Amino acid sequence: MDRGTVGSAQSGRLLVEVREEGSSAVVTPAGELDHHTADLLREPLEDCLAKGFKRLVIDCARLEFCDSTGLNVLLGARLKAEAAGGGVSLAGMQPVVARVFEITGADAVFSVHDSLEAALADESG
Repeated sequence: MDRGTVGSAQSGRLLVEVREEGSSAVVTPAGELDHHTADLLREPLEDCLAKGFKRLVIDCARLEFCDSTGLNVLLGARLKAEAAGGGVSLAGMQPVVARVFEITGADAVFSVHDSLEAALADESG
């Protein structure tokens, strides 16, 4: 599998790494995803879609916090990916982040997996 790094972005509170994993783009946000850092995730997600990746896998294992702005970034990426015939999968969410998705019902619109490996193995997402 190709594991080439596509790019990264960073602020004091959020680091976002992007890499290719087969035909998917794996996007790994680490830190706090909120109003102040949301563009650091939005831009790489939009870049991946613009480059032709239809399937985005968000590795949430190092995401420590996500507010409604961060949730909206992920929902927006999901809509754009689905419009292109693809989708967005979420993997390895910490309980505090998973709770935001449960409370809002957003966990029902994403393909959610316990691990990055499980998300990559699921070709439907």
